Amino acid sequence: MTAPAASPVAGSDRPLRLAWRSAAVLTLVSLIGLAMFVWPLFVSAQSDLAHSADAPLLFAVVLALLVVVLANEVMSGQLDAKALALLGVLAAAAAALRPLGSGVTGFQPMFVVLILGGRALGPGFGFCLGLVGMFASALLTGGVGPWLPFQMLGAAWVGMGAGLLPRCGGRLEVALLAGYGVVSAVLYGFLLNLWFWPFLVTGDAGVAFVPGDALSANLGRFLAFCLVTSLGFDIPRAIGNVVLILVLGGPALRAIRRATRKAHFGAVATFADQNGGGDSTAPASASARSSAR
Repeated sequence: MTAPAASPVAGSDRPLRLAWRSAAVLTLVSLIGLAMFVWPLFVSAQSDLAHSADAPLLFAVVLALLVVVLANEVMSGQLDAKALALLGVLAAAAAALRPLGSGVTGFQPMFVVLILGGRALGPGFGFCLGLVGMFASALLTGGVGPWLPFQMLGAAWVGMGAGLLPRCGGRLEVALLAGYGVVSAVLYGFLLNLWFWPFLVTGDAGVAFVPGDALSANLGRFLAFCLVTSLGFDIPRAIGNVVLILVLGGPALRAIRRATRKAHFGAVATFADQNGGGDSTAPASASARSSAR
């Protein structure tokens, strides 16, 4: 019989593993979201680009798929009641931090919570955290509009990406997350530009979208638009991510993982999967002894 202490329970600081059903739904959400961002680049010049008509529909689709993701997580044992409670706490923290960000400079501390939460608890948790956190912050700040579904998807991808980074520990992990904070800040800004750029920027041939033009030509103009209008917001966001992660990343990760150990997220299901069944009470006791130390 395998010793309980050797099982990969939550007390070992491993992220929550994503069941295949949840991974499939998460992939579907991401593909649909990406298509909603980029579809104008592939339409003909004769198409009617009425973006405001599809944004409310996307809002409903995102919320419905969010419920499906969470339901799959709960049914697969990856997010129990305690894990959902932690999701609510971190989402509330992200929402509370959003008003502290500056709309003038682009600095936004809420993204640090998404990055650290996704890193500590895995890509599925990070994806849900980004969706819920951005939605809650929009309700808090009155930022509900046709842009919100795109912000939710962008934030969800930021949290999911942090969970997909290579595993490491200590100062190397904090440095890796700081670098990711820079890259994700810039990519998030560029991605959010993409949802409105084809419909609001007209006239200037150097930066305006041209329906039906070659993909490479439109992407070149889009890059020029981002360099001219977006980097002034993206760079302060990236600097803020780096500073906050370097200063708070280590203690925050330890606190989140400590809460995970004490709650025993997925301990029973993980031990049963690892050993093909058997006594499911042993790993919980082992995790409790680990938490006590």
